[in-house]
Amino acid sequence: MTDAQPVSVARAWFESLRPRTLPLAFISIVVGSVLAWWQHTFNPLIAALALLTAGLLQILSNLANDYGDALKGSDKPDRIGPLRGMQKGLISVSQMKVALIITVTLTCLSGLALVLVACHTLSDLFGFLLLGVLAIIAAITYTVGNKPYGYMGLGDISVLIFFGWLSVVGAWYLQTHQLAVSIFVPATATGLLATAVLNINNLRDLDSDRENGKNTFAVRLGPHNARRYHVILLAGALLCFALFNLLWLKQIWGWLFVLSAPLLVRQCCYILRETNPVAIRPMLEKTVKAALLTNVLFIAGIIISQWGG
Repeated sequence: MTDAQPVSVARAWFESLRPRTLPLAFISIVVGSVLAWWQHTFNPLIAALALLTAGLLQILSNLANDYGDALKGSDKPDRIGPLRGMQKGLISVSQMKVALIITVTLTCLSGLALVLVACHTLSDLFGFLLLGVLAIIAAITYTVGNKPYGYMGLGDISVLIFFGWLSVVGAWYLQTHQLAVSIFVPATATGLLATAVLNINNLRDLDSDRENGKNTFAVRLGPHNARRYHVILLAGALLCFALFNLLWLKQIWGWLFVLSAPLLVRQCCYILRETNPVAIRPMLEKTVKAALLTNVLFIAGIIISQWGG
């Protein structure tokens, strides 16, 4: 099952950019920035530059994924997920290379502006420059290269690191200039929710990925264990948010995120029950929305608690 042929090259580029993935990249920065605001150290310029850099990194990852999968022939017409511009023959290899170069350049400029504005010491400056370089390399090598780590089942830990710990804690640190164990707890929750989105995507494509040698973590776990793993990811996120409120925030409004729990439970029941990969396809968008809702409710709980306090 595939999407219909796009009506134009512009549409093909739009599909390859995958703008619907950007909110997950942005929400991690927002969580870290709101936590900084909670500590009265919010800096709107730093937050804006962090959002821009995160968005560019996500776009770079999307384009690189299309490029790598197209060259390896991983995305075939019989796959359940949508085919992008390169797979449909509307974007050439040379055109995608140019797009990657432009995106890498813009990401570097944005990241450099961020660290120059936010970092107060040379150690912080060089440390975040190194992290930025690693993030760019990670975005590209997920599917590109002789041994892309996305084909080795390491995509999940990468998402947890970059969408959770690096994005949330990084946004926090660049505004507060301090580290706190407490921030790693909601950062882990945000990362687990993003990982759940990746797992749904991999569950949907599990059969085609296995046939094409793309050994995602879902492929390595197998269909039944990958479904149980999805439950663990969502439950783990709720547990981390709960621990943060119990140990650090300690406010009644800090439990707002629980309002999304019925949605997550219903999703878990559906995933455990449905074994047909086609039935998983509509769950990708629902998982994205559930992850965003849970994060937004957590953010709202912090803001209301701060105003109330």
